[in-house]
Amino acid sequence: MSDKGAFDTNVVTLTRFVLEEGRKAQGTGELTTLLNSICTAVKAISTAVRKAGIANLYGIAGNTNVTGDQVKKLDVLSNDLVINMIKSSFTSCVLVSEEDEKAIIVEPDKQGKYIVCFDPLDGSSNIDCLVSIGSIFAIYRKDTHSISTLMSLSTCRRRSTQRISPLWNRACQLCNAMQSWEQNK
Repeated sequence: MSDKGAFDTNVVTLTRFVLEEGRKAQGTGELTTLLNSICTAVKAISTAVRKAGIANLYGIAGNTNVTGDQVKKLDVLSNDLVINMIKSSFTSCVLVSEEDEKAIIVEPDKQGKYIVCFDPLDGSSNIDCLVSIGSIFAIYRKDTHSISTLMSLSTCRRRSTQRISPLWNRACQLCNAMQSWEQNK
């Protein structure tokens, strides 16, 4: 096989990148686990968006969200995927979704040290128009052990440790902005 046609067998995948950066930081691994669970949810949502037509996922689900937008079928699926993936990662204590009226308190035996705020499918009103859509995630580190204090999320807004914004159309792009991996140990 010539060099021009060689296939790179040492590919840096998103999961590999997250694992390598987490290992360099020598932290607890909790942020790495959380990021990988979000990446898994993003991949599943991306697949659902690409297959929405043949899977009968276009259209309205029949209710409205907290911002007054009509909820689409893909909104419901995306929200459920994100919530289930993050809760099963044992890394978060509170989840705040645009699709839910109240914050979701993670069961005590599954709690971790992060608060995750997200819009599981931003721009979902454009789903039927084949315009780019995406998700928005903001990850905050819990400052206190009291869940009642965590409900005041305005105190966390300026302390976001991680912001992730995947964008979908025919391809999936993921933008990740963080302060420092080392600061999130």
